[in-house]
Amino acid sequence: MVAREFTVRRTTEDDWREVRDLRLEMLRDTPMGYAETIDTALTHDEAQWRMRGGRGTAEHGIVVAAIDRSGRWVGTMGGFIPDADTGPYLVGVYVAPHCRGRDAGVTDALLDAIEDWARSEGETVTLHVHEDNRRARVAYERRGFVATGNALPYNLDPTRLELEMVKQLSS
Repeated sequence: MVAREFTVRRTTEDDWREVRDLRLEMLRDTPMGYAETIDTALTHDEAQWRMRGGRGTAEHGIVVAAIDRSGRWVGTMGGFIPDADTGPYLVGVYVAPHCRGRDAGVTDALLDAIEDWARSEGETVTLHVHEDNRRARVAYERRGFVATGNALPYNLDPTRLELEMVKQLSS
């Protein structure tokens, strides 16, 4: 068995530079995948980035990062509870292109961490994925997420949709 080439851990306020750099990378790589533009992200100050880093240790929330052996951040996912009815909600999913795919294991390791957290908050985890992001939809389906048939307008282009997917969590 080959050892993982990365570690996964929660983010902290002190990670603000890495959080910022990875967020900018995410927005450049897959702009349709997020509810923010690169131009908006570039306007955030250090306090805003520290707040985002601090989400990793928030009550009823989590952000995790995958960090390779060289210290480079190669992936991230977050979760929060938007309301009691929705329960755990997956957001901010990104894996660097060179670390994508089942063999790399980054996506699965990050999602394992999110699902572990989500089990302490509810029985399901929900996400929304851009209708044109087939790569992400396939990855989520492989992990047991199913489309609910619900959709909502994508906030940056209301002519496009974000599709809702949900996964039933086992204890």
